[in-house]
Amino acid sequence: MKLSVVIPAYNERQTIAACLARVAAALPAVAKEIIVVDDCSRDGTRDWLERNIRDFSATQCALVVNADGDLEVQAGPSANVQIRALFHQQNQGKGGALQTGLRAVSGDVVVIQDADLEYDPEDWREMYGLIADKRVADVVFGSRFYGRPHRALYFHHYMANRLISFLFNTMYDQTLTDIEVCYKMFTREVLDTLRITANDFGFEVQFSAQVARARRWRIYELGISYYGRTYLEGKKINWKDGVKALWYLFKYRFE
Repeated sequence: MKLSVVIPAYNERQTIAACLARVAAALPAVAKEIIVVDDCSRDGTRDWLERNIRDFSATQCALVVNADGDLEVQAGPSANVQIRALFHQQNQGKGGALQTGLRAVSGDVVVIQDADLEYDPEDWREMYGLIADKRVADVVFGSRFYGRPHRALYFHHYMANRLISFLFNTMYDQTLTDIEVCYKMFTREVLDTLRITANDFGFEVQFSAQVARARRWRIYELGISYYGRTYLEGKKINWKDGVKALWYLFKYRFE
């Protein structure tokens, strides 16, 4: 089964190279299609992608970051790896970038990966196993609240996330602990039923709502690691996104 990885990127020049190297190395026995969507970055991310990633394809390889911050291909254990870069001419938000990436995927299983190194692709092993090996899941959510390494940061973020997840569970009859998490892995069949319209961080609520309301998908949740960033380190989500998420809970419940 081929795994499609969708990576929305906005002003991630400092992390995009290391992110792609880690993504390529994860699940080395699984063929991967990696789609990076640059959301009109202004910090050199686009230039780096145009220089390093066009229609990259390699077999039995490893990607390493050289002293100049560019990618080099070496012999390694990874199965076939393909990388494509897509570019927005104007900023559309994380949800807009994900819509572009999801329209382009061709894999049997899809996972969302942020470009900022807050999440570790090594955590895919168990997620992918539930879908492709054990075949007991159609959708697997990661959760940052299950005891894995979790950087201690902002209390108000923690409380907002717990509130949003609690209200979601109440309204959609679920038991998820972290619907705002980046890591969502799902089958092609699930993707084909989605009708995503949210251009901002509302993607997380809309995706979760559509999956829950379908009442046909087997939903699982697994603990993952979380190496969060501060605002000085580049974190982008803010309190306005939290307020919007509360509105989206109601909007998508009756969509």
